[in-house]
This record gives sequence, structure tokens and C-alpha cells, in this order.
Amino acid sequence: MRSVFISGAGAGIGRAVAEKFLAAGWMVGAYDINPVDYHHKNLVKGHLDVTDAASWDAALADFVRHTGGTIDVVDNNAGVLVDGPLETLTPDQVQAQINVNCSGVTLGARAAKRYLHRGSTLVNMSSASAIYGQPGIAVYSATKFYVAGLTEALNLEWSRDKIRVVAVWPLWAKTELADVKAPSARRLGVRITPEQVADVVWEAVHPANRWRRGHIHYGVSRLDKLLYRSRKLSPSRVARLLTRVVAG
Repeated sequence: MRSVFISGAGAGIGRAVAEKFLAAGWMVGAYDINPVDYHHKNLVKGHLDVTDAASWDAALADFVRHTGGTIDVVDNNAGVLVDGPLETLTPDQVQAQINVNCSGVTLGARAAKRYLHRGSTLVNMSSASAIYGQPGIAVYSATKFYVAGLTEALNLEWSRDKIRVVAVWPLWAKTELADVKAPSARRLGVRITPEQVADVVWEAVHPANRWRRGHIHYGVSRLDKLLYRSRKLSPSRVARLLTRVVAG
């Protein structure tokens, strides 16, 4: 039985990913700082504080007792968002986003490496807010730039071990994270479901061919894919103007 470990699996995208892989017959590790309140015969549940290296070590060691010592996929899903102009955020609100979204993802990758094997995949949850820095969610947006950079670096670093590292880049999805007043959420709307993101995680883990196997960044909706490609092709001034229209 193939196995996937998911951080932040208690609700939202993490839960949708868990249910997607459970339905396909995988052994799923659903770990969260909050209790996981759903059940399945192939589900292993546990506590995980992604900002704590010891918590990562304990959670992964607990899960591999059920998998024979290895993991096929680790989904670095946990994340937090606090919206508002930077000067209105408290130092704790700033630090929490950096701790969970940057340190948490990095500690997770570091701890998971020993359990991944040739053909395994690490999936990091980035965001369309990393296409160009987003006003109103500046700290969150910056942390997702970090996730994108970490993904690219590890994709190269771990290639010698034949371990893929990829990132998923959704726009606003229908989760608690999107319950904000950020301009881009109002203008673009919250249209993506957690299940759509889970479908893309599944696609990233199961590339259709050799060309797709070399793919690193995965969009979810047509709009975020368009924005991503436009940013790559357009000068910074054009990308800045487009961002001002969407999120200004």
C-alpha cells in the first residue's frame, strides 16, 4: 500500500487531499496541530506542530510504523494567513506566518528526507500570491515566494536521489484561510474548491509522462495558470500594473 503524510490535514485542502488519497487506497497520515475528526481504516491521525522540529520527528516516526519505514509522498500543506496592511499586523502575527509557512515547510522537508526514497515526491503548498507580491497579504505572499524558492532548490538538490520536489500554486480556495478582506480575494473571488487543489496534488504525484515528470510548479485554475505564465513572459512593470489592477 502506498503512503502519503499530510501536514495541516485537519480541514480544508489538507483534508481534501487526505480523502482523495484514501479513496484511491493509500495509507494516509493526517497530522495537524488541531484534532483530526474524520475516520478511515487506512487513516493514521496524530498531532503535529510544524514549527517544532521535534514534533516533526515524532509525527513522521509515528506514521512510518504503519508503512514499513518509508513514505511515498509528503504533502507540506500546513499554512496560516493574516491579512491587512503590514503596519497594522502585530509582531506575533508577522512571526506566526513566517514560522508556519517558511520554517514549518523547511523543517518538514528536512525531517521527511530520511523516509523518502527513489520515486518519492515532496509536495509543497505555494500560492498564486507568489507570482507577484500581493498588497494586503504582504507577509503571506512573501512566505510563498520562499516556498517556491525552496522547492526549486530541493528539486535540484534531491534529484541525485531521484526524489521529486514540486509546488502547487492555487488562487483563493474555499477554506478558512480565504476568509479575509484582501483586495485580490474580493476582486477575483473565492472560486477554487479544496477538492480541485487535491486533484492537482494527485496529478503532481502521478505525472502522465516524462515531460510532466520534469514539471515543478503546478497551477490549479485557468486564471492562476494564466497569471503565472503572464508573469514569466512580461516585464516587471507590466506584472506590477496587472497586480495593481487585481489587488490594488
